[in-house]
Amino acid sequence: MWNNLKNFFEMEMRTKYFVHVLFFLFVASAIVFGLLIIGQKSLLNKNKTPAIAKIDPFQEIQLEAKSAVVWDVINNRELFTKEGDNSLPLASLTKVMTALVISAKFPDSSNIQILQEYLEPEGDSNLVVGDIWQASDLRDFTLLTSSNDGAFALAAVAEAKENNLGNGLYTQEDLRNKFIEEMNDTASEIGLSNSRFFNEHGLDRTVDRGGAYGSAKDMAMLFAYTLQNFPDMLEATRYKKLEFKSAEKVYSATNTNDFVDQIPNLIASKTGYTDLAGGNLVIAYDAGLNRPIIISVLGSSTEGRFTDALKLSEASLKYLQQEE
Repeated sequence: MWNNLKNFFEMEMRTKYFVHVLFFLFVASAIVFGLLIIGQKSLLNKNKTPAIAKIDPFQEIQLEAKSAVVWDVINNRELFTKEGDNSLPLASLTKVMTALVISAKFPDSSNIQILQEYLEPEGDSNLVVGDIWQASDLRDFTLLTSSNDGAFALAAVAEAKENNLGNGLYTQEDLRNKFIEEMNDTASEIGLSNSRFFNEHGLDRTVDRGGAYGSAKDMAMLFAYTLQNFPDMLEATRYKKLEFKSAEKVYSATNTNDFVDQIPNLIASKTGYTDLAGGNLVIAYDAGLNRPIIISVLGSSTEGRFTDALKLSEASLKYLQQEE
């Protein structure tokens, strides 16, 4: 009997020992397998190229402008904004809307005769009374030199010709007011929600009332609409100097954008300046592969508008390079 008990206990001990050995081997195998997995992950992570953190190239930019926008025309979106929806005096940026209304309603080949009443005291373009211009030439001359007389003539004559109003029943002021009404209608149609025009040239009406108001975003959208629908309208503004021939003389015209040669792949530009507005500037340039970018600067200084635009153009190129 004792031998049987002894054999039973010995068998029990051997069974427990065998179970412990199996358990130990299982745990050891699990540990080794886990270490292999961790080692493989560590090796993969070691060989993986770390992601390069994107740096916002606009972040450190200091601008003189009260308001600015960088607009991606193809994707219809802002790349940068500083108080971009604030409505500010536009000064001669107004003339882009004047030219747009002219281009939409007035044939390029139509003739415009310069009358004495078009030559305002603020005019400095040396237009000759009685001279005859082709409409597209006077429009381009007006945009390039920021001619107030040219803007006045375009507005008055375009309205008279379209509506056959040259019958003496309407004054020049009537014709201008009708044209300015069309400028505001056009602004509404293309979604310029913060813009309002009171004259066709943008000169301040008084010391505290601008000739037109709009936001940096609105002006970027105006440029974008023009480039997409009237691509030739702003072409003259790419150049430093051009000559225009009227019936009476040849006019040498110099761009009011002093930095026109410093912006690579410039498509178009327009300046504006009054005491109330300060320095305004809108430019469009090709960032590469037909990728137009618009930079709109409002409320800067005479020189600051140009340096602001250059800073934003450089930053926008860096921004787009990070997208590639």
